[in-house]
Amino acid sequence: MDFRKTEVKIAAVGKAIPQYHRETQDIMPLLDIWLEGQEERFRRKVKKIFSNAAVDKRYSIMAPEEVFTASSFEEKNDIYVREVIKLGETALTEALEKTGWDAQSLDYIITVSCTGIMIPSLDAYLINKLKLRQDITRLPVTEMGCAAGISGILYATDFLKANPGKRAAVIAVESPTATFQLDDYSMANVVSAAIFGDGGACVLLSSKEEDEGPKIKATGMYHFYEAEHMMGFKLTNTGLKMILDQSVPETIASHFPAIINPFLETNNLTIEQINHLIFHPGGKKIVQTVEGLFGEMGKNIDDTKEVLRLYGNMSSVTVLYVLERFLTRKIPEGDYGLMLSFGPGFSAQRILLEW
Repeated sequence: MDFRKTEVKIAAVGKAIPQYHRETQDIMPLLDIWLEGQEERFRRKVKKIFSNAAVDKRYSIMAPEEVFTASSFEEKNDIYVREVIKLGETALTEALEKTGWDAQSLDYIITVSCTGIMIPSLDAYLINKLKLRQDITRLPVTEMGCAAGISGILYATDFLKANPGKRAAVIAVESPTATFQLDDYSMANVVSAAIFGDGGACVLLSSKEEDEGPKIKATGMYHFYEAEHMMGFKLTNTGLKMILDQSVPETIASHFPAIINPFLETNNLTIEQINHLIFHPGGKKIVQTVEGLFGEMGKNIDDTKEVLRLYGNMSSVTVLYVLERFLTRKIPEGDYGLMLSFGPGFSAQRILLEW
């Protein structure tokens, strides 16, 4: 059999939304408490960053009051482990219900998260919770950051191409609020608190001929040289401390032609032939940068902006929420979609879809 001819399709996306949420305007009183004792000018600046983040609401595995209360890394990580398992189960269950697949039909499970630490990883718990097959292949992905939702799909695609007639699940669950540092008044901590939120998602993929969904035509990664400092976490005694360089939007913009054009050219396409842009909303500045690059071509990233507004940046989960919006629509056969996300390394990850 020619594995190159094996078609991999995205069958469904299931979502899992944490129990706590707040409108951005309702977080302001909590900011007042957190910023007590800071200079008035700095306080105004922080509140302006929250107000202008293009995020109306965010969800959290912790009550907002808990987020702004001193707690140890151990306490926060215990909450992370407990809630991530719940969200993972919810997302996988919803995706299975959408497709009508039996949990026992899954051959491969990939779990994605970078905002906490747990061993055994999430996939082990899901195997027990949903009684997945005892011979299922599992892969936890932990250190790819915001790009990892697409990374998981890339790894699942490779597995399914090599194994025709199989099914895979990619489950991403993140809690950036569990990484909030109470005693850190750096811009990286402030900006990440303003744009990030918690959430979970599951993508089901298949190389079975009878399963339906947009086809994955091509995948690829693009790595920026000398850019390790731009994004990531530093492990401290109080938890995972955010590293977020202010040059990220400009760096992405300068590399954009190299990220997009050769990838499409390899598949005999140009950006003009791409009908749907399924982009990870890293934050307002990155969204504005990308919008500026595509706006003059008559293309929009409205779904990316809307997911950012409704949920914030949920790290690896976010682009999967954008994808889910496209899967609920009647999209004409033959349309192309481009998925794109960025993450620590620094790297860009790409998927070409065809409906």
